[in-house]
Amino acid sequence: MRRLSRSVLTLSVSALVASSLVSCSAKTPDPAPAAEALASALSSGDFSQVPLLATDAAEAKEALEHAYGPMKKMPHSHSIGQVAADEDKGEGPPTATATVHTVWDVDATDQDLAYDTTATFEYDEAAEQWKLRFDTELLAPDLSDGEYLAAVGTAAERGSIIGAGGEKLVKPRPVVRIGIDKTRAESDKWENSARKLAKLVEIDADTYAQKVLAAGDKAWVQAIVLRDDDEREATDAKVHAIAGAVATKDELPLAPTRDFARDILGTVGQATAELIEKSDGRLAAGDQTGISGLQYSYDKTLAGTKGITISRYDAKHQKQEELFSKEPVAGEDLEITLDAKIQGVAEKLVAKTDSTSALVVLRPSDGAILSAASGPADNPQNTALTSRYAPGSTFKIVSALAMLREGETPKSTVQCPATLSVDGREFKNFDGYPSAQLGSIPLSEAIAQSCNTVFLAAGEQVGGKQLAEAAAALGLTGEDGTGAGAFLGEVPSDSTGTERAANMIGQGVVQASPLGMATVAASVAAAHTVQPVLVTSPEPKKPAAATSELTAEEAKDLSSMMAQVVDHGTLTLLKDVPGPKVIGKSGTAEYDSERNAHAWTIAVQGNLAVAAFVEDGEGGSHTAGPLVRDLLTAINK
Repeated sequence: MRRLSRSVLTLSVSALVASSLVSCSAKTPDPAPAAEALASALSSGDFSQVPLLATDAAEAKEALEHAYGPMKKMPHSHSIGQVAADEDKGEGPPTATATVHTVWDVDATDQDLAYDTTATFEYDEAAEQWKLRFDTELLAPDLSDGEYLAAVGTAAERGSIIGAGGEKLVKPRPVVRIGIDKTRAESDKWENSARKLAKLVEIDADTYAQKVLAAGDKAWVQAIVLRDDDEREATDAKVHAIAGAVATKDELPLAPTRDFARDILGTVGQATAELIEKSDGRLAAGDQTGISGLQYSYDKTLAGTKGITISRYDAKHQKQEELFSKEPVAGEDLEITLDAKIQGVAEKLVAKTDSTSALVVLRPSDGAILSAASGPADNPQNTALTSRYAPGSTFKIVSALAMLREGETPKSTVQCPATLSVDGREFKNFDGYPSAQLGSIPLSEAIAQSCNTVFLAAGEQVGGKQLAEAAAALGLTGEDGTGAGAFLGEVPSDSTGTERAANMIGQGVVQASPLGMATVAASVAAAHTVQPVLVTSPEPKKPAAATSELTAEEAKDLSSMMAQVVDHGTLTLLKDVPGPKVIGKSGTAEYDSERNAHAWTIAVQGNLAVAAFVEDGEGGSHTAGPLVRDLLTAINK
């Protein structure tokens, strides 16, 4: 069957419509209105306005649905070309012939399936109207009774997700689909087999048994998909021992391990009814598609374009003729910055934590996210990139920048009393704060020892607007440019009184993600405002420039103060980490009256900026600090 481009089709239809509609003699009316009614009926399925011979509207509709039903919801249109009265031979009633032009808008292609068929009308003198001699051949060329058209899709090769160094993080990997083949077991064993298999693969037995029983007598009902690895092989013998249970080998786009960056990369699975509805015709039942994470967000890029073949089939479902064919177009790769080695190390560390946690590693020179690991092992949330927590004393780097902009220097003398009252509310330093560092101390020492009262007192001088600008300069409140829907931080500019004071020590209403605090550290290291990035191709929308830029001199002062934190302050545990010198800042953010707290540490070593977070910890240096130490130690091995 000839394939027509859309442009050719437009011209051909225009020509047909433009051709003169040949009317009949004065003895009979023009058959064109009857032909136009047919075209409308073919599009709508409603033949009630089409006069018919030897059949009725319901039969015609049933024939149309049978012939076109397997084409699913592919859009199609019908128009009438030439309508001409047949030569009057003096035998029988007058007849007329109409050309029916049919166009199928083939999904996701620049070509259509177009063909012409012929409809015959007979004039009923008694009724004084033209009536259609309905025939299935007017639906498609050579279409006989019981035959139909069907469109069969061919999946395109899915693109890979590629990480740092060109390593394929997600690519086709072997899997095994385990389920019940109802043709391989007697019907009285279906339910029992389903329950046995569900128990074996640890899924809900009631739900799976109901699914098996509801399926057709010859159905294959999938229970689970497992990686085809050593752990799975032990299950094979047990599967085959269950009547009707089958393990079928296949491939799916998968990461190196089940948990590797799962919350970021996402998963691929069978399209749900909801996803099909949202796809605007791009997805159909049985299609594999991105379900979550980057696989979902970039599904159109990764999935490519399905191939499609439209054929005519007989009543026995045997292909008779191929009418249209379009080869699938492979999906494009998605390039991201994750480093497989660093991500793997980070995931092992946070997997062992007792509460929600994260480890983020950025490369200050270009903002590349090398790791964004969320823990513990059973944490389904993307804590590293999207969580919102009070950052505690790690935020004092932001506050220190605001103070530098008000004229302070690392050597400026500031006052660190044991307690401080702001608008009637009393604040104090953390338990165990060294008494020798109370009173008059340099600003650098206030950072090293993490004196709360210095920064609480500075809140009135700094002001909310200046604090918000300092946060912007360190990349904390920048627009997301990761391509992964991340959250960095939020610092309001209109806080006053105790709220503004609390903001200065990273509590109050200040919020940050681990990515946001890693960006603060990266900006100090890079000596300019860093904007983190994860997806590099296709390139996401470039974020707006920061409303306030960090200067090299400001970064130098902040870096020198962070160095003292490791040298003799709250993060001395990082002093002996192998490799280049480490600078950093610890933080603890109490979040309830029982003084439960979030633990934070940010650090820089060479061209790496790190943020560690534990939702419930004993303190930044005690709980988050060891994660940073162990991460950097492992990376430097």
